[in-house]
Amino acid sequence: MDVPATSSTAGSVTLAAVIKDAARQQLVKVGAGGLSPEVVTRESGLATSDVAALFPHRDDLLTALVIDAYNGSGAAMERADAAAANARASAGARLLAVTRALREWSFDHPAEFTLIYGSPVPGYHAPHDTIASASRTPAVLGGIVRAALEGGELTPPRRAVPGPPLLLPAAVELFGGTPGAPFSDIIERGIVLWSNLIGLLVFQVFSRTHDSVRDEAAFFDYAIAVAAESIGLEVPLSESAG
Repeated sequence: MDVPATSSTAGSVTLAAVIKDAARQQLVKVGAGGLSPEVVTRESGLATSDVAALFPHRDDLLTALVIDAYNGSGAAMERADAAAANARASAGARLLAVTRALREWSFDHPAEFTLIYGSPVPGYHAPHDTIASASRTPAVLGGIVRAALEGGELTPPRRAVPGPPLLLPAAVELFGGTPGAPFSDIIERGIVLWSNLIGLLVFQVFSRTHDSVRDEAAFFDYAIAVAAESIGLEVPLSESAG
């Protein structure tokens, strides 16, 4: 791959995209633990100086891929939610639409899914730069829960989360404030829903349910509907989620 180096901003952006594409190809082959600028340089044919200028260390390259993965998956969910909302779908149908979109993205990009939701990469600690992109998935889920709350689509829980609030300020801010009773613990419940979603995807992407259920896609929908019950939201499985 012969990519001429350039000092222009546009050229740097293009070169970064080429390097990241090459890195994603290696991610599939060697996994995150085996990825390095040297591997990308050797396997892609790019000049060492070009790679080192933009991604001098492994962690720089991993961070760029992590941000792209979060942004790609978050964008898929946002598009699905916008389409469902424009179709005046219920909050439950919107939830099903966005979780299906994340599932589709995850199966289409298994290496990138593994990078952000699989086992931690030894010696790598995601920097603050990844927070904004990582927040896109919970922001979509939180927006749907907020819409359900404001639209009167939630059933009050049978019992509240006991004790004082368990939330960090950032979670409350992302949701737009703490609702009053009987939904004062809805953010905690939303985090449980988010956790269930990612855990379910881990099971399906890593083939943990293929020998237990006949139809994994249908089981995914069912599992989302069950998880949504924890926040008092009904997911209409008999309807198209758009």
